[in-house]
Amino acid sequence: MRTLLLISMLSLAGCAVAPAARQSPPPEYFRSPASATAALPFSEAVRAGDFLFASGQIGNVPGSLDLAPGGIGPEARQTMQNVDAVLKRHGSSLADAVKCTVFLADMKEWPAFNEVYREFFPDHFPARSALGANGLARGARVEVECIAYAPR
Repeated sequence: MRTLLLISMLSLAGCAVAPAARQSPPPEYFRSPASATAALPFSEAVRAGDFLFASGQIGNVPGSLDLAPGGIGPEARQTMQNVDAVLKRHGSSLADAVKCTVFLADMKEWPAFNEVYREFFPDHFPARSALGANGLARGARVEVECIAYAPR
């Protein structure tokens, strides 16, 4: 009796149909609409599943490659505004940021950067890494990349 039951169970198990694999849409790659940065060899953001991955942004004045003048404070502020603009263009914002990576040309400017950073995250702080970098694009003092929740 046990043998017959075991054979029956194994037979049924062999006939079981595997559940269909979940089909996720392929990643979407978004180029910059700004003429000054449109020719650069990277996407300003990539949507994968419910997340938006924003490429690193520096404190360039929108529409140009010139950095915001005035030192780390104004440059950091413009950097964060640029990150937020990229996220908003693609259906998210800093309010949905879950992870940021901060690159600083001089780690001594970390406290000054943090003062500006706090202005952009009044209600929550995303997970974050910060590191010193030996040279950033365009001679920038700071670069920030973010991952944000952005359900389709």
